[in-house]
Amino acid sequence: MSTLSTALPQVRRRPLWGWTIQDGLVVTRRNLIQTVRVPELLFFSLVQPVIFVLLFAYVFGGAIPIPGDASADAYRQYLMPGIFGQTVAFAAASSTVGLAEDMHKGLIDRFRALPMSPPAVLMGRTFADAVRQVLVLFVLSVTGYLVGWRIDNGLLNAIWAYALLLLFAYTVAWIGSWIGLYMPNPETANTAGLVWLFPLTFLSNAFVPINSLPGALQAVAAWNPISALVLACRELFGNPTGIQPDYWPLQHPQLYTLISCTVLIAVFATLSVRRYRRTTSR
Repeated sequence: MSTLSTALPQVRRRPLWGWTIQDGLVVTRRNLIQTVRVPELLFFSLVQPVIFVLLFAYVFGGAIPIPGDASADAYRQYLMPGIFGQTVAFAAASSTVGLAEDMHKGLIDRFRALPMSPPAVLMGRTFADAVRQVLVLFVLSVTGYLVGWRIDNGLLNAIWAYALLLLFAYTVAWIGSWIGLYMPNPETANTAGLVWLFPLTFLSNAFVPINSLPGALQAVAAWNPISALVLACRELFGNPTGIQPDYWPLQHPQLYTLISCTVLIAVFATLSVRRYRRTTSR
C-alpha cells in the first residue's frame, strides 16, 4: 500500500533587494503611465518653469548685476542653472500631492494588501517624479538656448551637471513623500508641498548672488544645498558664477551636493518607509 506524501511544497522567496527593485520599477511604470494619461499635469509642469525663465530673463535681466562679469547677457547665463535648480526642487511638491492623493483614494491600502515590498511604493513614486524631470530639463534647456543661454564647458561636464540635477530631484522627492504621508487630503498636501520650497529656493544663489544678501542670510544661503547645486551647475556649464563668499560648500559645490543628497536620502527614505508602514488611508 503506497503512502501519500504530506510534505508541503517549498515556497521560493525572492531576495529582499531584488523584490524591492522589481516592485519599485512596476510602481514607477504605473506613475509614468498616469502622467501620460493626464497630459494637463505634464503641460503645466512644463509651462511654469518656462514662464520663470522668460520673466526673470526679460524683466529682471537688466536690473541684477553679476559681480565679475559686466557682459550684456551675464544675468541670463547666470540665471539658467538657478532655474534648473528651482525646477528640480519643485519635484518634491509632485511627490507630496501624489502620495496624499493615493492615500485619499485608498490606493495605498491596496498596495499594502499586496505581496509586495513596502519600500517599493515610495521608491517607485520618487523615481518616477525624478524621471519626469528629464523632459522638463530638456524643455528648459531649449528655452534657455532661445533666450541666449549657452553651455561653454564641454559635453561631459554638461552631462555631469544634468546628473546632479536629477539626483537632487530624486532627493527632494523623498522629502516630499515624507510630507505627503502626513497630509489628510490632497488639498492640504498642495499647500504643504510648496510652502517650504519657496524659502529654500529663493534663499539661495539661484536668482541673485549670495554676497548681495545681508550678512546673516549669507551663511544660511551658503549652506543651502540648492546653492551648492546651482553653483556646481554654473561651473560645469561654464556660466558666470559671481564672487563667492568664503564658505566650504561654495568652495566645493559638487562634493557638498553629493554629500547633502546622500544624507538627505538616507534620512528621509528611512522616515518615509517607517511612516508608510503605519499609514492607512483616511
